[in-house]
Amino acid sequence: MNYNLKHYAYIGDCVWELFIREIIITKTQKQDLMHKYSTKFVNAQAQADILEKIIEDLSQEELEIQKRGRNLKITINKKSNPKIHALATSFEVLIGYWHLNNKERLNEILEKIKNLINLV
Repeated sequence: MNYNLKHYAYIGDCVWELFIREIIITKTQKQDLMHKYSTKFVNAQAQADILEKIIEDLSQEELEIQKRGRNLKITINKKSNPKIHALATSFEVLIGYWHLNNKERLNEILEKIKNLINLV
C-alpha cells in the first residue's frame, strides 16, 4: 500500500503518544502525574526539540522525508508558532514512516530518544 505524508504524520502522532504513555505507566500510577508527564512530551515544542537532538543521526533518505514533512500543509491554531509545528509534524512523519516501513529503525530511534529525554 502507498502512504502519503499525511498518513505518516497521522500514525506517527499515535505511535509517539503510545511510546510516551508506555514509559509513563512504569513511572507512576497517579492519573494527574500521568497526564502531566505525557503532555510534557506530546506537544509540538517537545517534538521539535527532540527532532533537533536526533537529526544528525538521520540518513539522507530520512532527511528528505523529514524536509518534505516539514513542508506539509497543516492547519494550526493562530496562536501557535508555524515553524515549531512544521518541525513537530516532520517528526511525526518520520515516526509514522518508520512504524509502517522499518520497525527496526523505529525501535533504534525510540531507544535513542528514551536515553536523551529525562522522563519523570
